[in-house]
Amino acid sequence: MSLFRNFVSVGALTLVSRLAGFVRDALMAAVLGTGPAADAFFAAFRFPNLFRRLFAEGAFNTAFVPMFSGALERDGEEGAKLLAARTMSWLVAMLVVVTILVEIFMPQIMVAFVPGFVDDPEKFELTVLLTRIMFPYLACMSLMAAYGAILNTLGRFFAAAFAPVLLNIVNIAMLIPLATFWLQAPEEATIWVAIATMGGGIAQLVLVWAAIERAGFRPRLALPRLDAEVRRFWVLAIPAILAGGITQINIFVGTIIASGADNAISVLSYADRLYQLPLGIIGIAIGTVLLPELSRHLKGGREAEARQSQDQALFVAMLLTMPAAFALSALAEPIVRVLFERGAFNALATLQTAQALIAFAAGLPAFVLIRVLQPGFFAREDTITPTIFAGVSVVANIAISLWLFPSLVHVGIAIATSASAWLNVVMLAAMLALRGHFRLTPAQWRGQLAILVISLVMGAALWLLAARGQHLLASGTPFWLQASVLGVLILFGVVTYFTLVHVSGTQRLGLLLRRLRRRG
Repeated sequence: MSLFRNFVSVGALTLVSRLAGFVRDALMAAVLGTGPAADAFFAAFRFPNLFRRLFAEGAFNTAFVPMFSGALERDGEEGAKLLAARTMSWLVAMLVVVTILVEIFMPQIMVAFVPGFVDDPEKFELTVLLTRIMFPYLACMSLMAAYGAILNTLGRFFAAAFAPVLLNIVNIAMLIPLATFWLQAPEEATIWVAIATMGGGIAQLVLVWAAIERAGFRPRLALPRLDAEVRRFWVLAIPAILAGGITQINIFVGTIIASGADNAISVLSYADRLYQLPLGIIGIAIGTVLLPELSRHLKGGREAEARQSQDQALFVAMLLTMPAAFALSALAEPIVRVLFERGAFNALATLQTAQALIAFAAGLPAFVLIRVLQPGFFAREDTITPTIFAGVSVVANIAISLWLFPSLVHVGIAIATSASAWLNVVMLAAMLALRGHFRLTPAQWRGQLAILVISLVMGAALWLLAARGQHLLASGTPFWLQASVLGVLILFGVVTYFTLVHVSGTQRLGLLLRRLRRRG
């Protein structure tokens, strides 16, 4: 299957997951709003996610995928399976130790994680309880990500890409009664949602486990042993852990700062969910496919094919990300209102969330570009350089957050996140170029400039139309009318953008469709 077709396959499944996630978030907004209970839930859910990205999506995948690809090329399936078993045994051992320690010392840990909650004992105790319920979710998601990495390297993308849909389905099944007939106070509702989240994590792990069994690639776990290959894995993984840890400091510091202002954590969480839609469809899909693709080419000595894969990934990423960023900025308030403004989520929450969304949208292309550029280092088993760049961007993020938060509150944190992401992109691209692994031709530069200009024109048109139809999108307007007008605006933006892309010659749509149909 072609690289482009794999992008689309993973992106389509991610789209299904994100759409289900929007249904979940709309129900959650109606049930929890942006009050103390919502702040407690989102802070609690963010904590296991921090460790998941550290152990699974960060260190394990970054170090494991290139080694696993090399073992497949060199030793065949049996050699690759033995390598997977030895490295995953260490992952499981670490997860068991971390889970037990964190569950025991959760109150002390949460004092550092959400210091702004300490003066409100009820809010703090609820956060501790919810985190204890959901922290084993870390083990489920880490193992799921590890099994997913094996499947992705084998070219089997469906199970890992579909698994997040199950989490949303389980949460929706719990939230529907909470939003309709089985009404609960927000504090009690958060406990049921936390239990559902844990159940969704188990469902995802079962799905990927079954896919590994069907592929005949389930690693047989044993007591961890430190042999030569495992030592090599840790040589690669420790810098990746530092990179992942440094990156998560952004989230950690943002949460600490936001905990000092009412509703800031929940507002940022809702805005984060919205820009995560294009990031998930484009950035995560490309990153998921590109790392094993680059690793296989480089391990096989196919440098030209590796460069071609990265160039193709970059073009597709910007072709789809730039218009999404401008559209989110132009339609931020109506999007938030249609999706969330009901129940406990009021007009003020809509305005605050839209402001944060605009700031996040400015960094959306950078978030996706990081996913495109980092595999250029990881596939060459260089985990140290991205770690250094991540550290520099975190320092910038902390400094900008502390500078802007007193005056801009949650918007300042979002601006800092976007600015530090762009700094990371500049450093990654410059270093790849210096090493001779990345260079845009004049034609590619013209193509990227055309995408930027066309996206700007489309975004300006959407903003003007939304301003003219403001009375149709205002609070109090019937939901069906708001949703219909927003849908027409989005359809207009899509048609306008791809028409201009085709007419300008930036990307002929016929060629795009042929690339989609290509299997080899």
